[in-house]
This record gives sequence, structure tokens and C-alpha cells, in this order.
Amino acid sequence: MAKYQGRSGGGGRILLSYDKKYIVKTSCPEEVEQMHHILKPYHQYIVENHGQTVLPQYLAVYRLTVEGGETYIIVMRHLFSQNLPVHKLYDLKGSTVDRQATDKEKAKEFTVYKDNDFIEDGIKIQIGSEAKERFVSKLTRDVEFLTKLHLMDYSLVVGMHDCQRAKCELESLQDDVEEDCEEEADDTENEVIAKSTPPATPSPKSATEGQAFNFDLEFHPEEDVYGIQSKCDSCEEIYFLALVEVLTEYNAQKWTAHAMKTVKHGTGAEISTVGPEQYSRRFLEFVTKLIE
Repeated sequence: MAKYQGRSGGGGRILLSYDKKYIVKTSCPEEVEQMHHILKPYHQYIVENHGQTVLPQYLAVYRLTVEGGETYIIVMRHLFSQNLPVHKLYDLKGSTVDRQATDKEKAKEFTVYKDNDFIEDGIKIQIGSEAKERFVSKLTRDVEFLTKLHLMDYSLVVGMHDCQRAKCELESLQDDVEEDCEEEADDTENEVIAKSTPPATPSPKSATEGQAFNFDLEFHPEEDVYGIQSKCDSCEEIYFLALVEVLTEYNAQKWTAHAMKTVKHGTGAEISTVGPEQYSRRFLEFVTKLIE
């Protein structure tokens, strides 16, 4: 297991496996109960659509008991690529009330931006008409499925890989590696001359440090199942588009939150806490407009 990635919208800790294939997320009992509730229709839906979906790919659920304390963890397929870094990340709900990254969030090493940030940045997801039709068709099916299960408050994650920026970063990294290897070689040579003795057998570490740096920047659609290449003359990007946080049911607690936000912001405000039918319509309309 590798790196701590932060927290989910529900407050769970998110970890990324060492090989970057899997996400492991801690979860609350209510979320796990909801997963058990939808597991049968979820499995049937995935099979009937031959895996053509942007829903999370759930792989396992575990309960860990340590000194009487219970922790639930959910294992999912990673949304992004194993080899292509994401340069900018958005979490979109189709709502504009309190949907922008705060100054505190922007000060973090990697910021998750939101709906208003996306609009203010003037971004369009440029994938061409055919790819747009295929994606919107999948997304619509998925959203209709979630609506039937009375689920809402999900997000579309948009991870953006800038191909030109990645090439520049790789070239810079290769230059740094070559420079480090040259400096180490000079240091070793000076040490050998000073001692007037042949060098010892190189360790496995030093024997590989002088090799060319190898990093794959190719897009592999058979592995990067949430990825779509851009169709744009002025930019070259890979978009990773996936639904996340899909286990929130519209219950009495959410209805109360909806009533309180309506009083605060007014009946016409685009608040995120609305019923599943209204949420799905607004969400699809918002996302569809962002894609070209």
C-alpha cells in the first residue's frame, strides 16, 4: 500500500496502491450499508451494459477490527492512469452555491477545483461530437440508474492531463537524472584516483542509476478506461471522466438540508441538496454544456 491521497467528500481517508491500480477508501457504516443495498442491482447493471459505464468500479469491501474498533474499507479501480499525471482536477455537481475551491484548499499541494472554478476558467472538454455522444449516452444511463435507486449528490470528476506539459516535465526530469549521474561518476572517479585502487563491485543501486530514465507517456485506452483523448487544434490533453461519491441516498437528513439551504439561499438557488430527479436533470444539463 502506498500513498495517502487525502479525504473523500464523505470524510473517508483515501489511499492509492503502490502500482496505482487501486483506490482504498475508509468508509462509514451507513455508506457500507448503502453499498450492500445497491450491490445486486449494481452488478446486474454493469453486466447488462458490458462494463460500458463511468460509475465507480467497486472490487471489494472489508471490515477491519483492531482493539475493538471497526474500520470499513472499500477497494475500487483507480480513476486515473498509472503513468499519465493529472495536472488539474475538478469535482462537478452541476450546482453553483458554495461550489468553488476555498483559499485554504488552493493552498494545498494539489487543489480539487469545483463548478464555479470550472466556469470561471472558461474550460470546455473538447473531445469531438462522436466521443461526446458516446460519453453522454453512458453518463445518462448511469445517472438514470442512480436516480431509480434514489441516489444523489454524486460528482463528475474531471482529471486533465496536459500532454505538452508532461513532455516538458519528463525532459526536465531526464536532464536532472543525467546530471546527477554525471556528478556521481565524477565523484567516484576522483575517489578512485585519490585512493589509487580499483573500484569495488557496484551495488545493484549504483549499477542502474546511469541507465536512461524510462517513463511511459502513452495513453492506453484499454487500461485507462475513464480516459478520453482531446480533439482540439490548440491543445493536446487526456481527460479522465468518472462518477464518484454515488452512495448518498435522498433521505430525511438530506430533505432537511434541502429545506435549510432553500431558506438561506432562496428557492431559485442552484443548491446541491435536491431530490434525485431534479439533481439528475440539472447535473446532466450542466455536464453536457461543458463538452464539445
